This record gives sequence, C-alpha cells and structure tokens, in this order.
Amino acid sequence: MNIQVPASLGAISLPQDVVDALLPMHVRCDPTGTIVHVGPTCAKMVGDEAKILGRNVLDVFNFKRPTGADTFEGLMLAANQRLTLSWVGAEHLTLRGVIQPLSEREGAILDLSFGLSFARAVAEFSMNLSDFAVTDQTVELLYLHEAKASTMRLSEHLTNRLQDAHATAQAQAHTDVLTGLSNRRAMDDELQFLMASRNKDFTLLHLDLDLFKQVNDTHGHAAGDYVLKEVGRILDSELRRNDFPARVGGDEFLIVLRPAQTDAVVSRIAKRIIQRIEEPIGIEGGTVQISASIGVTSTTNYPKRPSIKQMMEDVDKALYSAKHNGRGQHVFFRPEEA
Repeated sequence: MNIQVPASLGAISLPQDVVDALLPMHVRCDPTGTIVHVGPTCAKMVGDEAKILGRNVLDVFNFKRPTGADTFEGLMLAANQRLTLSWVGAEHLTLRGVIQPLSEREGAILDLSFGLSFARAVAEFSMNLSDFAVTDQTVELLYLHEAKASTMRLSEHLTNRLQDAHATAQAQAHTDVLTGLSNRRAMDDELQFLMASRNKDFTLLHLDLDLFKQVNDTHGHAAGDYVLKEVGRILDSELRRNDFPARVGGDEFLIVLRPAQTDAVVSRIAKRIIQRIEEPIGIEGGTVQISASIGVTSTTNYPKRPSIKQMMEDVDKALYSAKHNGRGQHVFFRPEEA
C-alpha cells in the first residue's frame, strides 16, 4: 500500500513500511473517518489492532482540544492544529496529536505523541526506543527519564551504603572489640541519657574480676583474653534485654539494670553472675578459675538525683568493700554508712 502525500511540487508516494518507520504512532483513516491502518507503536498499545480497524476514529479517541471536533468533518477542520486527546477507556493517558488530510480519496493521517505522559506510557506499555521515531522528542525524554531513574537508583544505593557505613562506624565506636559488649564510651552515653531522664531510675553495678592477674601471669595474655570473652558471654546471657553491660577497663565491667531493681532482685542477679564466673574455664592446656566482686548502687538510694560522678564514686566504694571483705561477693552502697 502506498500513501499519496500532497506537496507543492507534486504528490510523494511512500510505501506503508516507510510511513510506519517515520510515524510509528500514526493512525490512518479513510475519507469517512474509518481507521484502515495503525502504526506499529499504536498497534502495540492496543494489543490487537483488529480491535480498532474498521472503527471510526471518533469512537476510538476522545478529542478534548480543540472543542467541537465531534464529527470527522469537524476534526478535519482542525488540520495542522495541536490536538489533545486520549484513547477511549484510557483517559488517564493524555496524548498530543495532529491530523493531516491526504487526497480526497486517501482520507487523513492522525499522528500521535505522548507528550508529558511518556513516562507513564513507557511503563504501562513496556516500550523501548524502537517504538519511537528517531527524531521524536520522546526519545530524548526517554533518555532523560532513564538517566534520572538510574541516577536516583545510584543515589539511593550510595545513601544506603553511607547510612550502613555510618551505623557500622557508630556501632564499632561503641563496642568493645574483645568481648562484643559495649565499651566505656557507650556506657558514658547511656549514663548521661539516663541522668537526663529524671523519671528513669536505674541500678548500677561495678564488677571487677578476682584472680584475673594470675591468669595473665601464669597462662599468658591469650588465655586472659579468652577468659574476658567468656565473662562477656556470661553477662550477655545472664542479663535481661533491657539491661546494659559494658567492659570499661582491663577486667572491669559496669552494668546498668533498667529500670532500678529491689535489693532482693539485684542480689539474685549478682549472685548468679558470680556463680557463673566462678565455674572453671577451659583453656589450652587445662582450666583456670576466677571469681568476681561487685559493688552496687541505685538512683533510688539518694534523696535527690545524684550526678554520674557521685554514683561512680559510690559504686567504687561498694566494690572496694566487696573485695576487702573477701572477694566473690556483692556489696550495696548505703548513703548512711558513707
């Protein structure tokens, strides 16, 4: 099939495949407005071009602008004007178009484009570059759309990596590498947070290992490190999810019980921890046995909110008493005894 296109210097005859390549989104109508051919991109949108072939173009498209194009003759009067239209039943997808009369016997060609709806159309109909004329601005928009989507994906990926790296760095900065418990920095942050929350009472335990120096002196620092790891595992398993243990020195640990507990509950926790720590620990070449002393104080011990410095001094006094009294035990700080 050839199409006769009027020109000032005479008619130009174009094979249909050439027209399809130049205008992949065109619809060809006969002189009555009946659709006799659709370009390949329009066929792809319809899914089955047989659905619209033989139908009047006004039954297939809803012409919004210019107004008054409610007959094919009225539509032809809008030749060379910018048309705004949509597929009937797909009004969400606004199209741009222009209609150009052919000879009286050939009817007209309606050429379409997506305009600003290109992104939605591309996604909805799974289109690619081959569905558009090479000179169609939609191709440039499609490049920009793909570049924007790629940039957004890359930006999101980089943002997530930065956030993960930041979170990892934060976790590492607050973690004791040897035991996996929190470190002194994390404990300091926790105590400051709890002190700033006036309604958050808590119990503070200061644990110091007994006989640990002998492990290092007799079996070496590798054995000492292994023992510290075991103590970390014991604390992690014996404490509740809300509690906060931290290694704050060589063989020193601070524990925050959140919320504050009664003396009876704290005694049970302290005794259980000491009992677990006193169990023989297997190392290369034999076993070692250590113990622990624990000092205890609580925000509830004071008539008014104490400072972190005061609580640390008081829990240290309680720990000193526990060691002075024979080790392997816990002692509560009593303000009235200070």
